[in-house]
Amino acid sequence: MMARTLHSVPAPREDARASAPARARRRRLVPLLVAVLLGQMAVAMVTTAVQQTPTIDEPVYVATAADYLHAHRVRYNAEHPPLGKLVIAVGVAVADPRVDPSFTGDQGVAGRRLLYGTGNDPGRLMLWARLPVVVLTLLFGLVVFAFARDLAGTAAGGVALALYAFSPDVIAHGSLATLDVPMAGFLLTSVWLLWRARERPRRCLPLAGAALGAALATKMSALPAVPVLMALAVLALWPARRWRALAGAGVVAVTAVAVVWAAYLAVDPRLRWDPGAAHVPVVHGLRGPLVELLPFPPAYRDGVRMQFGLENQPWQGFLFGHLYTGSRWYYLPAALLVKTPLGLLALWAAGAVALLAVRRLRPAAPYVLLPSGVLLAAAMTGARDFGTRYVVFLPLFLAVAGGCVVALWTGPPGRARGRGRPGAGVRAGVRVGWVVWTTGLLVAWVAVSSLRTFPYYLPYANEAFGGPARTHVWLHDSNVDWGQDLGRLADRLRERYPGQRVWLVYKGSGVPSAYGIHAADPLRVPVGEVRGLLVVSDSAAAKARGRLARLLDDSRPVDEVGHSITLYRR
Repeated sequence: MMARTLHSVPAPREDARASAPARARRRRLVPLLVAVLLGQMAVAMVTTAVQQTPTIDEPVYVATAADYLHAHRVRYNAEHPPLGKLVIAVGVAVADPRVDPSFTGDQGVAGRRLLYGTGNDPGRLMLWARLPVVVLTLLFGLVVFAFARDLAGTAAGGVALALYAFSPDVIAHGSLATLDVPMAGFLLTSVWLLWRARERPRRCLPLAGAALGAALATKMSALPAVPVLMALAVLALWPARRWRALAGAGVVAVTAVAVVWAAYLAVDPRLRWDPGAAHVPVVHGLRGPLVELLPFPPAYRDGVRMQFGLENQPWQGFLFGHLYTGSRWYYLPAALLVKTPLGLLALWAAGAVALLAVRRLRPAAPYVLLPSGVLLAAAMTGARDFGTRYVVFLPLFLAVAGGCVVALWTGPPGRARGRGRPGAGVRAGVRVGWVVWTTGLLVAWVAVSSLRTFPYYLPYANEAFGGPARTHVWLHDSNVDWGQDLGRLADRLRERYPGQRVWLVYKGSGVPSAYGIHAADPLRVPVGEVRGLLVVSDSAAAKARGRLARLLDDSRPVDEVGHSITLYRR
């Protein structure tokens, strides 16, 4: 008996010694996996940033950033708060463009003048303006990984990061000098810190408030999430410490307000603001008093009024081949079905189910699902049916949810160890294996679908809708054609159509002649005079009426550029 006991003691120690190196190897693999996933994302975004010419919104943001640096005033683009443009200004400062201090035109003209009218290299300036947003997008990937790891372990973090890093929408808009991804990332960071505040309130609550303030100081579309995050701040410490919970929510709110004020003060310490020059509309009904109650600078409140004014305009939309005026509440869900990889849709849904069905994950469900659900509902009521960029927060929040699918890999503890009825352990093992393989295959499908569209991420569509070459059939504007391929068009015309007569209908903020494109406007001459090569942006073709529609009816498509511009022969 003694011999058997002495003989049996070393075995567990040997197993422990053998498992320690294995655990160490696994720990080393985690940073490697994170580096690989973010590395491929960085390559995709930087390549896209280099190859794409300015999209419709970018010149305004870049010109505003340059104005911040040189004039230190809030003048252009007052409908958006300054923080996102201050981020862009970091890259603009490095590029150090020439600025015309005597220019007094509007923000759209200011952007084109800065890029094309003052001797600057538009490609170099745009690349530097985009790089700070690229860096932020990569850092938000670390937040996605950390949030999912906190909820369901390291494997969940890896799955969540993969879903984020291969999301075509995140890559597309994370590589542009725009505000959508920064706002979404700051908001996710705030929610993650609120989750962590359950254990470390003193450290995490002020940081959560700062992140929330950064989101509010980047885009006003974050405002609908504020009541939700205040409730989550209370929930983080409730019910054990009720008064501290209310005080914690107050800390979050005060810090967020302070960050918004700090963003405006960073632009202009004197907070100068001329509402007359910005053409601020009057807001009627309940919205008017609500705007007045916002504890933010006057420029911010007027920016909210400008946003309401934009919502009141009769915008045109295009969905599944149908052109309409106004908005459709189902536009964004329908656009997401087209623009999201099918494997990603499946894992988003499975992750949401896991958050609600797995007992240990249920406390996290309000943190992950509620903010994104409220923001989606608010966006669906908006008047501007222009693209999934308005809901780019979903790939961030639902990547975290998708990572929680790994919680389904193990069944109830007793059955997972083979306890209970005979054969239960075998059945649990089969179920675990099936879930692991299914998750792995879906992640691989997302990766392949994303890599296949490289470097054309803006016009991405999943396989069910024909891929990026068919996106223009279903959607328009920033979903497919946001003016990003003017440089590629110039290269194509030089390579395949040198010396030919070109007629151009371009939808974008770029200046064709700056890229060597010398084309005439077919809409300014009789239809019968248009002969040769007719080049039309797909968004313009989607909304074609009158003369342009007649031109397209008797033209033959012969080529396409970037899945966003079609070339026709007449």
